[in-house]
Amino acid sequence: MKETITGSEALMRSLEHEGVKTIFGYPGGAIMPVYDALYDHLDKIHHILVRHEQGAAHAAQGFARVSGEVGVCLVTSGPGATNTITGIADAMIDSTPIVMIAGQVGAGFLGTDAFQEVDLVGITQPITKWSYQIRRAEDVAWAVSRAFYIARSGRPGPVVLDFAKNAQTEMTEYEPMDVDFIRSYDPDPEIDYKEVAEAVALINSAKKPLALVGQGVELGNAQQELLAFIEKADIPCGCTLLGLSALPSTHRLNKGMLGMHGNLGPNVKSNECDVLIAIGMRFDDRVTGKLETYAKQAKVIHLDIDPSELGKNVPVDVPVLGNCKKTLALLTELIQNNRHTEWIESFRQYEETEFNQVIRKEVFPEEGPLNMGEVVHVISEATDNDAILVTDVGQNQMMACRYFKFSRQRSIVTSGGMGTMGFGLPAAIGATFGRPDRTVCVFMGDGGLQMTIEELGTIMEQKSPVKIILLNNNYLGNVRQWQAMFFNRRYSFTPMMNPDYMQIAAAYSIPSRRVIDRSDLQDAVREMLETDGPFLLEVCVIEEGYVLPMTPPGSSVNQMLLEC
Repeated sequence: MKETITGSEALMRSLEHEGVKTIFGYPGGAIMPVYDALYDHLDKIHHILVRHEQGAAHAAQGFARVSGEVGVCLVTSGPGATNTITGIADAMIDSTPIVMIAGQVGAGFLGTDAFQEVDLVGITQPITKWSYQIRRAEDVAWAVSRAFYIARSGRPGPVVLDFAKNAQTEMTEYEPMDVDFIRSYDPDPEIDYKEVAEAVALINSAKKPLALVGQGVELGNAQQELLAFIEKADIPCGCTLLGLSALPSTHRLNKGMLGMHGNLGPNVKSNECDVLIAIGMRFDDRVTGKLETYAKQAKVIHLDIDPSELGKNVPVDVPVLGNCKKTLALLTELIQNNRHTEWIESFRQYEETEFNQVIRKEVFPEEGPLNMGEVVHVISEATDNDAILVTDVGQNQMMACRYFKFSRQRSIVTSGGMGTMGFGLPAAIGATFGRPDRTVCVFMGDGGLQMTIEELGTIMEQKSPVKIILLNNNYLGNVRQWQAMFFNRRYSFTPMMNPDYMQIAAAYSIPSRRVIDRSDLQDAVREMLETDGPFLLEVCVIEEGYVLPMTPPGSSVNQMLLEC
């Protein structure tokens, strides 16, 4: 005989059925029955009370990125729900699987402008894979199972469940459900073997092949398949921002980061290769630069699980639709063993040029103020290149992604497509719960930290072992760089008046240290990493620094600037 329980209790049991052990949330009136039910499930579900609902969404993202599981956040209606919108949009463009559950007014009050009523489904439909309003308790088990299936399958992404208050308190007969099929939804498209054969022919005949490695490799758990593919065909790779940890940084075929502030070699070579193989990436404008001149000399092969990405930005000669874990394995089985020694060696001149003109000055300065790049390098080395990197957005993000090194998969958490300032701190909290066995280092600027600084309270309460590295240059650094380069140094509202971050950290019982002199950096980093629990390391860096190389907006990828 089926047990009769409330809709709120059905939600808790459904979440447990999905394997959920961690929730990030903030209670309120319209979700109170759910929080009351949660009180009886705290032995199985750990709830982390954030200090702002945006923090719940970003923490769920950080959790999902490093764990490979679905992140879950729980909030109330009205402003509680709308405060998560930035995180939901961020998760959509970066293909992060989260399920956001929000309270809603009772079904009988819908459309009456009731207190804290908002059309959450209407707001979130354009930025989710699925957005659904639960109006009856009997629909809870089905809706939760469907939500998790959609969020984690195919190209992952966010799902919103809008939970009417009457459905939370109504009684229903409960039975767990397992949705694994939805008509018209094809998360694992059938592979066209003709496309595979055409791709194989192009790869075998290529003299100058180049692979572009995106986050799809990580999302598809295809890291080993990628290695087998590039090593058999001897293909050099460039990695997108979100794909940086899909391939070990020290691998001989890893030629660095693509994009506006990426490495010189893979960007220039994108416009020299004869076959371009895009793997689980979406040809973002920051990667392609000027589309009219991008890779016009190359035959383009694009491996992706999302058919809407094939040919969306860059014309594709051979689209290969499917999960790259499967398609890469098929390609590897059929391609020839090859060697492209001369082509790979041709990257060396660009690596030497970039090192001599950019990296040496940024990472190994002989005098002057501390640079962001050298701080990142010192910390990466101190962690044996084995930590999880989380970043906020801006110069701190670009420097961290350029100079942090990776030895393990799922080791980078950053806001790519949305570029959300304030993302870093809550995402790092989520990452510590997603992978409590690993060191989590978050690099932030003084602007981004102040956008979600309230989450220091979450760190204090949870004792979340986040290593916070504040690269403080007293500017909104990335905007200031553009103002310097393209707006005649008219620094309109980019200088920042900052508080005393040491006092703020002390107020939250978080150990901290400020570094101004280069001679103190190594010791401070050692103290941070040896401290159990959280730590705030403020490093006062050069105020008017530049992230280089840089492809100016509207320029081709082979027109990177090495100096300003």
